[in-house]
Amino acid sequence: MSDAALKTCTCLLFQKVKPKISASRRLFLKTKMIKKAMTELESEKQFRKDERERILAEKVPELQMSSLSLQDLQNLCKELHQKIDVADEERYDIAAKVSKNDREIQDLSQKIFELKGKMKRPNLKRVRVSADAMLGALLGAKVKESVDFKANLKTVKKEEEKKEEVTDWRKNVDAMSGMEGRKKLFDAGQ
Repeated sequence: MSDAALKTCTCLLFQKVKPKISASRRLFLKTKMIKKAMTELESEKQFRKDERERILAEKVPELQMSSLSLQDLQNLCKELHQKIDVADEERYDIAAKVSKNDREIQDLSQKIFELKGKMKRPNLKRVRVSADAMLGALLGAKVKESVDFKANLKTVKKEEEKKEEVTDWRKNVDAMSGMEGRKKLFDAGQ
């Protein structure tokens, strides 16, 4: 029984369902199932170990080097190096295929995730950015000097209204009184 099966068994036992059997009976069954799973796990490990040893015995036979001459040992070493190179090339090719397949699986799962439309939006943080930094980010290296936005604004000049000089009213009254004042008004009217 594999680890997944063991987890499934234990999950089924721990579900919150009203039991129809007593607690002691349930505990007894639970311990029996765990013991059975442990023995199956041990037997599976032993089977894998035996299978590995059998395959290694088939693929890599024991070397009989006691009766070989120096020339035969050198040839054997060269032959073993060639086999190692072939095995290393196969390992590299398989690793490249696996990494390529992993990338394809990741891309396809991302496309499926996007098609479902359940993308989780990240929480965005408010960042203060100056106008120069924003232009630099948008336009890249095209803008080197800083841009002064205020210089490009249109200036509006206010026209000053002509204000009459306000002087002391008493002087004005004294100047207009009498014949001289009437003469000034008469001259001003013409």
